This record gives sequence, C-alpha cells and structure tokens, in this order.
Amino acid sequence: MKLDDAAAHLEALGNPTRLKIYRALVRAGDAGLAVGRLQDKLKIAPSTLSHHIKTLMVVGLINQVRDATTLVCHANYDVMRGLVEFLVAECCADTAETDDTKAA
Repeated sequence: MKLDDAAAHLEALGNPTRLKIYRALVRAGDAGLAVGRLQDKLKIAPSTLSHHIKTLMVVGLINQVRDATTLVCHANYDVMRGLVEFLVAECCADTAETDDTKAA
C-alpha cells in the first residue's frame, strides 16, 4: 500500500462517527448491514450517515450493493488487511539500530 493511500484511509477512520460505522460493518462480516439497520443500530441521522458512508466509500474502505430496494454496506476486508499490513510492515525494524547505539 502506498503512503498516500494509507493516509487517506486513516484520515477517513479518524472521525469517531466513521470509525463506529466501519467497526459495525467489520463486526457484521460478509453479510454486511443494510443502511437502515446501520442507522438504527448507531442512532445516526440519515443525512449524516449518508455523508459518512460516502467518505468511507471514496477511500475504498467500504462498498455498497443494492438488494432490490435496500442498500447494503460491506467492509472491504482486502483494503483493511492492506492497511493493517502497512502499519505493521516495519514493526521494530529499527530495533537493531537502537541496540547498536546503546552498545556504542
């Protein structure tokens, strides 16, 4: 994942309401959640929910599919895994360098 993409994903998740929406969708699993159910569950006004869903969709963290007259939101697990992998890819990479500094 590119740095700019990771920054965009983290920026989108940096809003408490969007983070709640995203976590609810992650918990819902592959079935996702209908927008109406998401609204009821999180007690978010329809226009506010729509705004936040759009932001999450623009950066690719979630997607929507229409099932007859119902819009169902799903977490994009591939993007989520990519973001987590990006965040931990260099975990402790500088440990050896720090150890060398202490030894000197």
